[in-house]
Amino acid sequence: MKVAIVAVGRLRAGPEAALVADYLARFDRTGRPLGMGPASVLEVDDRRGGGIEAEAALIAAAIPKGALLVALDERGANPTSVEFARMLRRWADDGTPSVAFAIGGADGLDPGLRSCAGVSISFGRMVWPHLLARVMLAEQLYRAATILAGSPYHRA
Repeated sequence: MKVAIVAVGRLRAGPEAALVADYLARFDRTGRPLGMGPASVLEVDDRRGGGIEAEAALIAAAIPKGALLVALDERGANPTSVEFARMLRRWADDGTPSVAFAIGGADGLDPGLRSCAGVSISFGRMVWPHLLARVMLAEQLYRAATILAGSPYHRA
């Protein structure tokens, strides 16, 4: 099962980009024997003038065909890391070819796009900068793969 992070804005070289690359490389190594990966980041332009509606159109166009859309949204479910790992396992076992995690820009995701998502996930009730949300998602993907692989990385 391929994984795509579809995010608004360009992540410049720096610590956030390095963390995302590192965690996704770890996810790819750990997830492939589990039938998960590769993971990719698909960036779309920040449409300050067009608002979240314009961003939603760009996100929708970037989502791989046939992918399960997962919205990262403060109103979404707040799974534990183990529950998130089980979600990924279930999707892979059900034959889901790919999963696309959508991260909106500074104003979040368009309600219309959120309503198209099969799942909506939150990293808690606090609002996180969309650049840090990428890092957190990449780490949780890696953590989920280690949980499923029985690695000691996650200490529950």
